[in-house]
Amino acid sequence: MSAVEIDALGVPGVQKAHRELTPPAQWQLWLKRGFDLVVGTLALIVAAPVLLGLMLLIWLDAPAAPIFRQTRLGLGGRTFTMLKLRTMVPNAESMRAELEHLNEAPPLFKITNDPRVTRIGRFLRASSLDELPQIINVVLGDMSLVGPRPRLPQEFDLSVPLQRMRFMVKPGLAGLWQVSGRATLNFDQALEIDLDYIRRWSFVFDLELIARTAWVVVTRRGAY
Repeated sequence: MSAVEIDALGVPGVQKAHRELTPPAQWQLWLKRGFDLVVGTLALIVAAPVLLGLMLLIWLDAPAAPIFRQTRLGLGGRTFTMLKLRTMVPNAESMRAELEHLNEAPPLFKITNDPRVTRIGRFLRASSLDELPQIINVVLGDMSLVGPRPRLPQEFDLSVPLQRMRFMVKPGLAGLWQVSGRATLNFDQALEIDLDYIRRWSFVFDLELIARTAWVVVTRRGAY
């Protein structure tokens, strides 16, 4: 795919996507899945007490279900239910329309100081602890420990080849996007990074990204 064709698709920020991408080989997927299952299960056991404590704090701060469920796009563009700790007021989704004018990164929905975020929610987001329940998604096989960020269906047009390529692999709890700007990335930048991850994927690269993501989470870089 040429640079001209890329521009014609309306994705001007993607400069590296002219080469044809191919999904990992079957044995590589089995290796990745085995690692996800073993490490994810151990991580869930270790994180369970912390998760339960945070759920109690969320309920005390704003009484409602502490786990937030949302439909996201997974492998092949198929949808799944992603789990997160709730960081917003209970009626946050119904408030989205009235806050649309504050959106900083269409077609994504990002507001730096989102008024819907609760007090404990700001801490959970800054520390990335709100994503702990996604370990369950990893164990279930909806997600991987490392991969592109799980996105909302309305953010992507799967009829666009470059956007469809992004879903050759499962979304991840950690990934190249987390060490490359996280919430500060716009749509085109995030897409380019996701495609670059698929192109460069290897088991060793995943291990590197886990280590680098841990550092970014500790330093809270790019989170809001």
